[in-house]
Amino acid sequence: QVQLVESGGGLVQAGGSLRLSCAASGRTFSRYYMGWFRQAPGKERECVARISGNGAATYYAASVRGRFTISRDNAKNTVYLQMNSLKPEDTAVYYCAADQTIIPLQGSPIDYWGQGTQVTVSS
Repeated sequence: QVQLVESGGGLVQAGGSLRLSCAASGRTFSRYYMGWFRQAPGKERECVARISGNGAATYYAASVRGRFTISRDNAKNTVYLQMNSLKPEDTAVYYCAADQTIIPLQGSPIDYWGQGTQVTVSS
């Protein structure tokens, strides 16, 4: 069983930055692919980034490429999402996800989800 706890969300002005963290329980963190999803009201859930267990392979949605960076520290059982040049359209609840196979972009099936953290970008 893996528990995921996100932190780092908040309110920021457009053009600002935030760093989200997702701390995972368990001793096999490096075996898990990790991903960040977001969902805005009335919109479908979107995978914004994912990373392989050793951090060598990453994926970014076109909407965030060049602005967001996903990384992980396996010694700390933590995955991060550095978000720069934030835009109002980045406003959403951001969720951390973990799976023993590559994170599916459609968001299902996924082994574990965090509770989500709100990111609000004001214009």
